Amino acid sequence: MRFLPLTLAAALLTSPLFAQQGFGPLDSAQPTGIAVPEIIKRMGEREAAFAAARESYTFTQDTTFYTINDDTNRPDGEYHQVSNVTFDKNGKREERVTFAPANTIQRVIMTENDMRDIQERLPFILTTPELPDYTINYLGKQKVDELDTYVLDVTPKEIVKGHRYFQGKVWVDQQDMEIVLVNGMNVPQIVKRGHEDLSPPFTTYYEQIDGKYWFPTYTKAEGTLHFAAQDGAMSQDVHVKTLIHYRDYKRFRSTVTIKYNGEEIQDETKQQPTPKAKPQ
Repeated sequence: MRFLPLTLAAALLTSPLFAQQGFGPLDSAQPTGIAVPEIIKRMGEREAAFAAARESYTFTQDTTFYTINDDTNRPDGEYHQVSNVTFDKNGKREERVTFAPANTIQRVIMTENDMRDIQERLPFILTTPELPDYTINYLGKQKVDELDTYVLDVTPKEIVKGHRYFQGKVWVDQQDMEIVLVNGMNVPQIVKRGHEDLSPPFTTYYEQIDGKYWFPTYTKAEGTLHFAAQDGAMSQDVHVKTLIHYRDYKRFRSTVTIKYNGEEIQDETKQQPTPKAKPQ
């Protein structure tokens, strides 16, 4: 969207989820039986393997973006789109829009960065090739619902012009070494007066599909964007919210070859997904 107060960003990144139902206390002691660099290494490898697996699945993506009137706490503008991510007859991945009512958003303009974030950044993954772009610090262990997780703080080492990065926290399942929850924001936030391109912080939840693949299933992004005064107009704060559901994952290709730690992982798809982490 064409500013997020730093105080809001700081509050979100330091304390929000720890107090929510389903989240146990954070144990900041060093992990036992495994070194932190090994946790990060395994996570990157596992994320890369199953990011490739997701490319072999069809799914439906249901996106709704609202502007919120703070006086009534109700939406005063809405963008809604439902699309099916499928494959054409030649096996090429494609997205088909199946539902798109009239866009009634008036107080902000959805930018190219917004659309790319929805498609690429909000269903966040952190694979081996991306690890060198980030400073990753170990925060501790935490119980999330029935999952035992490692919590990592992720910050880009350098902001390269034209690139988008994630800044925030990721929760990694201790058994599968895959991300099961992320909470943070996409950066950089462009705050130049008259050229603002801003987005709110977000949380993405993942569920285990076909008994092994941790795929994103729900994203919520919400915050207040601040637009500076210009050309005689007053500054404006706009409360925005985005909800995205990723559903109906189905494997398209009959066989998927996945390698992790140099070994091929047997692909034995179960009839029903086995969800393990859900939004509260």
